[in-house]
Amino acid sequence: MYAGQIHRAGLPVAFVAEGERAERLRRETILLNGGALDVPVIGWDHPPAAHIIIAVKHHHLPEVCRYLGEASLAGPDSAVLSVMNGIESEEKLQAALDRKSGAVVLPAMAAGMDAVRTDGGVSYAALGRIFYGAPPDRPGPLAERALRRMKSFLEQAGIPGVIPEDITHAIWNKYMLNVGINQWSAVLRARYHVFHQEGPGRNLMRAAMREVLAVARARGVNLSESDLEGWFPVVESLGARGKTSMLQDVEARRKTEVEMLAGHLVEMGEELGVATPVNQCLLEAIRVIEEGYSSAR
Repeated sequence: MYAGQIHRAGLPVAFVAEGERAERLRRETILLNGGALDVPVIGWDHPPAAHIIIAVKHHHLPEVCRYLGEASLAGPDSAVLSVMNGIESEEKLQAALDRKSGAVVLPAMAAGMDAVRTDGGVSYAALGRIFYGAPPDRPGPLAERALRRMKSFLEQAGIPGVIPEDITHAIWNKYMLNVGINQWSAVLRARYHVFHQEGPGRNLMRAAMREVLAVARARGVNLSESDLEGWFPVVESLGARGKTSMLQDVEARRKTEVEMLAGHLVEMGEELGVATPVNQCLLEAIRVIEEGYSSAR
């Protein structure tokens, strides 16, 4: 979705891949909203890129970190943006980059898009917005320069972006939404319409999200009940027949990101002495679903 937007703006863009994945991307036509997306594929040893957007699943993050820490794609002037779900990708990516290039990872989260994977590509109606900012734990001219460059790039590409006052709050806020809707949609096999109105679907969402509130407050992140309730108008704006990414993964019998959502929350809760029973149940339920992939259809 982002590659298509950048390409339409007339800016250079490429997918980064190695091995079989690279061969497949070069060989097969990628469809975006039904039309062919002709974007080149480069390797991790390509000369340093000015802007790098990380948009992989959580279980592929270790591989990405390894490449970033060893290959030449990220240079000291690269601005790196992670639009992955969760609250831990930036820290891991920055640790990998610090081993080699010193490029800056800008903390970010994406919200409001409705992309759905299809055979051979992706379809979407809403592009959503990227919320991003300078890393709060490494202030200074390098981070500020990376932020300015990324802002200019996203504006040129026509990708809506917002620089909030508190990017840490924004990332935790999106994490809270994903913990609530992604996981319950996967367990219930529920499309967005199940969560459009008050009722059992929203009540289940709230139960999981309030555990994020409790853990966030124990970590010093000022999430509130109004933050939680503020997500429901956003959910209502999503197409009734649309599906979360985790529901799409379950239906396609792919590995989900439950370890990054409920798994990480349960771990943090144990460390902080905060109970997370709803997410413990979600974690086990989705693990059971994944274990069932290997059984006969």
